[in-house]
Amino acid sequence: MSRFKLAAAQYPVDHLDDWASYRNKLEMWVAQAADAGARLLVFPEYASMELASLFGIEVSSSLPEQLRALQPLLPEYRALHAELARRHGVYLLAGSFPVLDDDGVYRNRAYFYGPDGGEEFQDKLIMTRFEREQWGISAGSRLKVFDTALGKLGVCICYDSEFPLLARAQVEAGADLILVPSCTDTDAGYHRVRLSAQARALENQCFAVQSPLVGQAPWSAAVDVNLGAAGVFTPVDYGFPGDGVLAQGERERVGWVYAEVDLALARELRSQGQVLNYRDWPRQETPVAQGVCVTRAL
Repeated sequence: MSRFKLAAAQYPVDHLDDWASYRNKLEMWVAQAADAGARLLVFPEYASMELASLFGIEVSSSLPEQLRALQPLLPEYRALHAELARRHGVYLLAGSFPVLDDDGVYRNRAYFYGPDGGEEFQDKLIMTRFEREQWGISAGSRLKVFDTALGKLGVCICYDSEFPLLARAQVEAGADLILVPSCTDTDAGYHRVRLSAQARALENQCFAVQSPLVGQAPWSAAVDVNLGAAGVFTPVDYGFPGDGVLAQGERERVGWVYAEVDLALARELRSQGQVLNYRDWPRQETPVAQGVCVTRAL
């Protein structure tokens, strides 16, 4: 099945009373998208950070304390997402979670669930200055492609989307769709990720989907301001929107953004398009390898 409906969340950071409040919220969100016919649901980067509100202001206002406090919730967090994917028969990219890994460092991890409840994950590979210098989040090292009944897809978490070789490697490994969960606190940050997601779709002749965290959480040291809009981006060629934008949400408005995609059309375009960006990628390599000749201005 290459044609299906997907849902990208413009997901709000809420102050939660208890775990039951979070469970009820997530159940409502997943049910809404599944009832609308979505087969793939995408939640944003660091959507899990609203759980820090369960521990009070002393924890939620401290970058290191919230990381430590969240770890006991991780098994239940994973089990809930697996249960909802199984109950509704959907593929689900969970909001990324700062996981204390086996080597003693935290990694920004996005878990991916199938309709049978099976679990995989993609770690963020290139850290922002805030993550590396202030928050103490470390980079992952493994780039993956998930082979599903809908087709093959990759995940580039937020800043990762700004580095073309990551998405390129995923598409070369068979991905026709790149998921870009994001968390940005400035207008410039949102547009960097949005433009990067759209560029990855153009140069690889694939689909890309951005899902942002939205809203304000003044109690949080990590996700106090969250800006952006969800978007579904396509190749820019025959049979696709002239601007490469299949769907675009309203800035900072809470809710799902839906789109119908057909991954087979992107694959066909790579050999039949007006231009062949994907095929012609290697043509860059020879002139670049020869070096840049700086000449005197005339």
